[in-house]
Amino acid sequence: MRTRSARAASLAILATAALAVAGCTSGINDAPTPSPAGTSAEATPSPSGSATSSPSASPADDGTDDADDAAAPPFTANTEPDTSEPAGSALLTVTDVRTGRHEGYDRVVFELDGTGEGVPGWRVEYVDQAVDDGSGNPVEVAGDSVLQVTISGTAMPTDSGVEEFSGDRLPGDDLVAVDEVVYRFWFEGYTNAFIGVDGEEKPFRAFLLEDPVRVVIDVQH
Repeated sequence: MRTRSARAASLAILATAALAVAGCTSGINDAPTPSPAGTSAEATPSPSGSATSSPSASPADDGTDDADDAAAPPFTANTEPDTSEPAGSALLTVTDVRTGRHEGYDRVVFELDGTGEGVPGWRVEYVDQAVDDGSGNPVEVAGDSVLQVTISGTAMPTDSGVEEFSGDRLPGDDLVAVDEVVYRFWFEGYTNAFIGVDGEEKPFRAFLLEDPVRVVIDVQH
């Protein structure tokens, strides 16, 4: 009887241990495994939820094309003034100012309209400070360097018969070298504007386009 009791007790102990081991194994195998779809969702945020993405800047439309680019002179190797004399008897007024970003340079376009035959001239140069003609009052222009544009041979709106550009400031949000363009209206045969340039003085070029008449200033990046 004693032997049978001892064997029965040993079998009971072995059965209990086997159940305990089975229970532990079942717990490991039943642990949830993340699905591939769930892992992907956590690692890759959706485009709409991304806080670090930034829209790509697109260049503004300045109204010029490849043919106009081909007519442009080469950039000079310095930052000296660029001048051209007006010709003919045109009575022209600046009616629009536009900017655009191109490969290697930013463009500022002054479009003119009016009566008579002829073309405007210009003087474009870097100045220490932007100052209004006549009053001599300083003009605030965003940028580290200031490029003054003086278009000659222009007329007041009552003589040209067209409405002058409103004079709104043009920020260089989509540009690289140009921070701002500030138009300052007609004064005694000349029309002035200022181009604020980011950083030190950069090479530029000025040239004329016709049909319609435009004075174009390009500033290298």
